[in-house]
Parts: sequence; structure tokens; C-alpha cells
Amino acid sequence: MDGALPQRPCARLPHASGGIRHGLRGCCRTAASLEGGIAVKRWFTGFMMSWGMFLAIPCPCRIWDEKARPHMVACLPLTGGVVGLVWAAMAWLLQRLGCAAPLRAVLLAAAPWLVTGFLHLDGYMDVCDALLSRRDLATRQKILKDSHCGAFAVICMVLLAAGQCALFAGAPWLRLLPLGAIPVASRACASVAVQRLRPMGTSQYAAMQRGTGLQLVFPLVCLLAACVVPPVLCGAAGLAPLAATAGYCLAVWRGFRQLDGMSGDISGFGLTLGELAGAAVLCLVR
Repeated sequence: MDGALPQRPCARLPHASGGIRHGLRGCCRTAASLEGGIAVKRWFTGFMMSWGMFLAIPCPCRIWDEKARPHMVACLPLTGGVVGLVWAAMAWLLQRLGCAAPLRAVLLAAAPWLVTGFLHLDGYMDVCDALLSRRDLATRQKILKDSHCGAFAVICMVLLAAGQCALFAGAPWLRLLPLGAIPVASRACASVAVQRLRPMGTSQYAAMQRGTGLQLVFPLVCLLAACVVPPVLCGAAGLAPLAATAGYCLAVWRGFRQLDGMSGDISGFGLTLGELAGAAVLCLVR
């Protein structure tokens, strides 16, 4: 037959196609693991960015990635956990040392402000100046961005410091779990508010990509845990994180309506008043 060899079907073809399938599955698993690794890295980066931006405590890992900015906002409850841990540890130490009531009250009142480098007090004072001016919207927004400190801001700051000190002076013994959960609850609210509320045109959040999926679910889960676990374990005093949540929401609602949008200053205003509300319930409810 012209010397041609007869054609024989390849007996290993099924095995070859099976190998291709196994190879494709391996590639899919590799791609999924890479995506998972990137996601974990982005969450870690977001937490470190949140720590470096919102805490005065030196950040253990200084990194920045613009793509992780939504994760930075989503990690605010973790930042609140650091604040709450320091706050509760200071309360425990002062109670163990038998510190004098006036000094103890001042230190506990100032603890969350010191840990955050007074960052949120700046927003609190700016919003107080703008809201209490009772001017038209354009003027209120202008006052909000003014770097000068007005009389309303000073008065409100004095009242805030006096009120918070008085609360802790009248409570010689504190439940540590609700105290530590107050900043977690308030910052979980801040995370959701910043991601979902319409930002002011001049706010740094105006150009930020809105969080979706896990970036929104995570702070909601943290808020639920902070508001549910302390009352179950500590009774009525455990309602302090829930009071902080209510205080934050009311303050932000007021600022959002009066200034026509959400901003970092309004969030700081809400955080400050939310923590005051939480401290009030913790110190007054037995």
C-alpha cells in the first residue's frame, strides 16, 4: 500500500483529555487562591491605613494603597477596638491603683481623645461652630471649613470636657466590656455612614469608591456584636454601646441635614457625642 503505515487511534486520548481537565481545575484553584491572598492583603492594608490615619499610637506597619481605601473605612470598627482596649485597660489600671477620683475622671475622659490624637474633637468643634451660627447653608459650610476656632466651638468643648469628667467622677467602678465596646459601636456606625450617606462636595469622601459587599457587611456585624454581647454579659450597664450608636446616629442626622451632606467633620462630631452618650449610660445605669 505504497509503504504507508496504517493509522491507529490514540489509545491515551481519554487520559489526555482528563489531564487537561485536571490542569484546568488546578489553574482555577491557583487563581482562586491568588484572589483570596490579594483580598486578605487588601484587608490587612486597609486596617493598617485606618490605624495610621485615625490613631495616634504608632502604626506597626506603615503601608498605603489607594485601592484599599474602601477597606480602610470598613476597618474602622477594628480601629475602635484598639481605642476600646486602651480605654478599658486604663480604667482597670486606675481602679487597681486606687487613683484619686478627680485624676481618674480626667484621665478616663481624655483617654479616647488622646488615643486618636484629638482628631475627632477637631470635627466636633468645627460642626458646633457651623450649626450654632444659625446662618444660611452656604455660610454654614464655609464656617465648617474655616480653620479658625470660634466662640461656639470653645463653649461646646468646655461643656463636653466638663460633662465627660463629671460622669466618670461619679462612677468609681466601671464595667470594662461595655466601656471597650463603645468605640467599636461608634466607629462601626461611622463606617456605614461614610459608605452609604451622600458626601458633601468638599469632603474627602466625595471621590472615594463606595464600599459594597463584605466592606459593608463587616462593620454591620461588628455593630451587632458590640450592641448585643455586652447587655447579655453585663446587664443594664451593657447598653452603653447601644446608647453610643443612638448618639452617633442622632448627631450625624442633625449634621447631615444642616450641612447638606456627610463629611469627616460630621463623623467626628457624631463619634464624640456618641461616646459621651455611651459613657453616660455606663456611668449612670447600675
